[in-house]
Amino acid sequence: VPVISVGITCDSVHSPGGRHPELERMKASMVLSLIGYLVVPSGAAVLGRCVVAKKLHEGGLSDFEGYSLENWVCLAYFESKFNPTAAYDSLRGGYTGYGLFQIRNSDWCDHGKNRCHVSCSALLNPNLKETIECAKKIVKGKRGMGAWTSWTLNCQHSDTLERWLDGCKL
Repeated sequence: VPVISVGITCDSVHSPGGRHPELERMKASMVLSLIGYLVVPSGAAVLGRCVVAKKLHEGGLSDFEGYSLENWVCLAYFESKFNPTAAYDSLRGGYTGYGLFQIRNSDWCDHGKNRCHVSCSALLNPNLKETIECAKKIVKGKRGMGAWTSWTLNCQHSDTLERWLDGCKL
């Protein structure tokens, strides 16, 4: 086990009042560093808006079942804030939503009826392959994108949908 020597002796940090200012500064620095690690959000999984648009476009969602790519990007934002690894429990609905589109485990993945024939954990993959395939099955249903309340509330009648693709190169 390597030994790390800090190089501070009691003589070098001792002050007349019995306090050790150098040692206190080191402790404070260590504590602040540790706090920094704890409060930094782990946003590594969150994708950029244009990255999401590109992946959804490549996955065949542009105008899929008559819904523009802008609708899909809008939905992804309001469901997960572009976090493909998000998993949120619904307190009222008794289900968990998985991935970019918060696909419900009660109907669509292996903890429920599994209509997408996929594990719920597969819906947390940032490559979005399984998520996109499952979303296609959901939107083919009688409610279309209305299966997502957040789409109905935030995207369906929006007159600014085009902003979701602003500046994106697809």
